[in-house]
Amino acid sequence: MRHTVGHLSRRLRGPATGLLIFFSFFAACVCVAGESRPPKAAIATAHPLATEAGFAILDAGGQAFDAAVAIGATLAVVEPYSSGLGGGGFWLLHRASDGFQTMVDGRERAPLAAHRDLYLDAEGRFVHERALDGPLAAGIPGMPAALCHLAERYGRLPLARTLAPAIRHAREGFVIDETYRRLTGWRLEALRASPGAASQFLADAEIPPLGFRLRQPDLAQTLEALARQGCDGFYAGPVAERLVAGVRAAGGIWTREDLEQYAIVERAPIVGAFRGWRVVSAAPPSSGGVLLVQMLNMLSALPADQLDGDARTHTLVEVMRRAYRDRAAYLGDPDQVSMPLARLTDPDYAAGLIRDFDPAHATPSRLAERAKTSTLAEGQDTTHFSVLDREGNRVAATLSINYPFGSGFVPPGTGVLLNDEMDDFSAQPGVANVYGLVGGEANAIAPGKRMLSSMSPTFLESSKGIAILGTPGGSRIITMVLQGILAAVEGAPVSDWVSRPRIHHQYLPDTIQFEPGALAESEQQRLISMGHRLEPLERPFGDLQAIFWDRSSQAVEAASDPRGSGRALAR
Repeated sequence: MRHTVGHLSRRLRGPATGLLIFFSFFAACVCVAGESRPPKAAIATAHPLATEAGFAILDAGGQAFDAAVAIGATLAVVEPYSSGLGGGGFWLLHRASDGFQTMVDGRERAPLAAHRDLYLDAEGRFVHERALDGPLAAGIPGMPAALCHLAERYGRLPLARTLAPAIRHAREGFVIDETYRRLTGWRLEALRASPGAASQFLADAEIPPLGFRLRQPDLAQTLEALARQGCDGFYAGPVAERLVAGVRAAGGIWTREDLEQYAIVERAPIVGAFRGWRVVSAAPPSSGGVLLVQMLNMLSALPADQLDGDARTHTLVEVMRRAYRDRAAYLGDPDQVSMPLARLTDPDYAAGLIRDFDPAHATPSRLAERAKTSTLAEGQDTTHFSVLDREGNRVAATLSINYPFGSGFVPPGTGVLLNDEMDDFSAQPGVANVYGLVGGEANAIAPGKRMLSSMSPTFLESSKGIAILGTPGGSRIITMVLQGILAAVEGAPVSDWVSRPRIHHQYLPDTIQFEPGALAESEQQRLISMGHRLEPLERPFGDLQAIFWDRSSQAVEAASDPRGSGRALAR
């Protein structure tokens, strides 16, 4: 099915196929039935200052959508290693008044001068550093357009109010923590290579000490321009001029036309079902919703006891393996690639995928192993937040600049740290990106194309309750959300969803990655005897942020992943 897209406003594009319109209408009809109001609002974010900003907006009369603007902008200031105005993301929305649900696609786009061989050398070899460091690695940001879109189309409060907390933290500063210092060290050379980044994020070209107050006056001015002028404060005028001039002077390929053409797209979410729960998640160019529905459909096709006891890890790995294989083969930007989404998310198709499941033996991944595993403990290179207001509106949003501190490049005078999301394209078929993901033709680089993502903001809905969840973590995002969904369906408390030890498999490399404490020694030996290869990780991964509204007890709970330094609050 190819999605045709028509312009609805300067910064908004939306799907115009009858099938997608039907899905959106269906989503609204299902959700509005039996709609009630939660007794509390709840927010879970990866940083206490972002949670504080969200509640300040709710207390000022804003809805979840207004809070989402304040949270996203604040995270852009206080978690520069994770997200920012120079990046993008996906915002999954539910409007309580009519049950309407949509995904706001603020994913970055390839510059119009980009081409499929952009990161290949003269001999046709992929030069990974070109897709990671410096302005050539940066896609056209979607974050500023998404903030404007949320405020103008869904919010109650003006941008001047919802951006105020972020502007204050950028101008007055905040005290950095050990996470900031560790990730600055990880990307130190890339930050040093950009005078704008070095002056903004380092102290005399070194990692700032604990207790250092990070002030970002240029970023505050850019945020103020956005608050005054909306999207024109970023995509036109002086800020746009400085962005393009800085990028091109350092070897990048951005143009004013790239910024002028950027537009938000609203897409119908991917919807599935599992054990009486409705699953609503991100649509392409996210691979999250498709893979989650595929994996849950495969689990539904297997005997229920395959998720019990000793069988659980083997079963989860086998469904993960098959879903990630389809990710590489089929998924990309829906505005440029034809994808068989209806087939990929069909329960009968999933039953066919899992029909060769062997409860006693691993199924080898069949492609040549060209993938490699990143040594990064993924979890702080993207961010997620979840919001529920007292009207029942809700937002699940996952935002990113890709690698920690993105490309490491700040165009002078802007304060905007640029992403390196171009690495999420398949720069060469069969060659892995920084997260070990192997892609195909559907995700090849093309002018104006949105790169495939793993970001998976998700809702779970049933008569029992409403769950809002998501996490950072690169290629592991989807499997982390899967394990969170399973914990929720099993009736575990929200604190368990975010804290349980995790496993991961992504087809290639053909290994089970697992956190410390996730697999007992006896289970490791059993998996090895079944033909699995194990890759124990020294550090945990992920930073799940979750909310649950229990409709039977009317309790509202929120939890932040103990692996991170976030804050969750219901009140």
